[in-house]
Amino acid sequence: MTTTTTAAETVLHTVRNLAEPTPAHPDEPWTLQSLADGAAGTALLHIEAARRHAQPWRSAHHWISAAVSGQVTAADTAGLFLGAPAAGFLLSTPPAEYARLYTWARRTLHSHIVALAHRRTDAAWARIHCGDLATFAEYDIFHGLTGIGAYLLRTSPDDGALDRILRYLVALTRPLASDGRGLPGWWVRHDPRRGHSPHFPGGHGNLGAAHGITGPLLLLAQALRRGIEVPGHRDAIWTICDHFDTWRQDTATGQWWPEHLSRLDLQRGRPYRGDGTRPSWCYGTTGIARAGQLAGIALRDTGLQTFYEAALHRALSDPAQLAHITDAGLCHGWAGIYQTTTRAAADALDPRLRDLLPTLGAALLDYARLGPTPAPGFLNGAAGTGLALSTLATQQPPSTGWDACLLIN
Repeated sequence: MTTTTTAAETVLHTVRNLAEPTPAHPDEPWTLQSLADGAAGTALLHIEAARRHAQPWRSAHHWISAAVSGQVTAADTAGLFLGAPAAGFLLSTPPAEYARLYTWARRTLHSHIVALAHRRTDAAWARIHCGDLATFAEYDIFHGLTGIGAYLLRTSPDDGALDRILRYLVALTRPLASDGRGLPGWWVRHDPRRGHSPHFPGGHGNLGAAHGITGPLLLLAQALRRGIEVPGHRDAIWTICDHFDTWRQDTATGQWWPEHLSRLDLQRGRPYRGDGTRPSWCYGTTGIARAGQLAGIALRDTGLQTFYEAALHRALSDPAQLAHITDAGLCHGWAGIYQTTTRAAADALDPRLRDLLPTLGAALLDYARLGPTPAPGFLNGAAGTGLALSTLATQQPPSTGWDACLLIN
């Protein structure tokens, strides 16, 4: 039995196991609106399965209805992975023959998301003008303006709300203040767990895709690649790439980047942790290299593009780095690596990335079939793994473009 056939069977097994939405707990109605681990994320699998694996649309419709029924929050805490932006992203994925079923809901949600984007951007500019430190929730992919920008880039790229978010991200790349502190504009006031730790006095700088500056680089590069540009756009991309150059760690087996930096790291000029990290989408070389590759494509700089393609190839050819990957999920695991590398290989000048895909696909399939039973959910659970397995099974990009919420597409 071939890898693709087995992957297709595993996708269908996952779809059957996630046949019906589970009602939310009365105290946690928001979980249905979660792209990370709620009905909104699982619905993406059922939509893709209907298009690519001949599954009935009614299953997808049940999951979509579960995610968008009731009161969907558009409060200032809503972001791409929870609330109105999550539901809006979900409703951007049904195929044309079914999209009309959700027209009213999609338009209503969109108007709330645009208003949310303006409010959130106003608050971010006010924070910058006060010279205060940021938080993850202000700018990251999951909760912040980068994620809302990803939704707008997909659904209404000409909207003024996206223009404002991109201008804000440009400002985020400038030093926070001119008082000699030397902190990047994306420095956050809390530790990597959003608390306060003696190991991170005065906050930290995050390099990851999920919560760090790689997320804004992905959005800036994806927008520029599509011909959308704001003042300072290219300089902002170069500033982030220069930051990556500064903190790149070169080893005999390739490059890696620290997940985060403390103020002490800035003073010493080197990260505290001296060994490599897992090459995942969320924090590792896979996410960073895809962002760097897209930056090179957007800037039409083939040297930059091929450097990051080579960095990705070396990381994913290194058994020592791959040994850090211990689950099948999108965020930390093999699904995210496989999906990101598939997108990177399609754009690559370096043909070696395509040569990696069979080995990465086999590893994904093994972890999905033989590893612990994953929890439901998109980001770390069965739905996200099933979506990456669908890419493996069909050897085609997703019909729904679901991976745009990771900004790799």
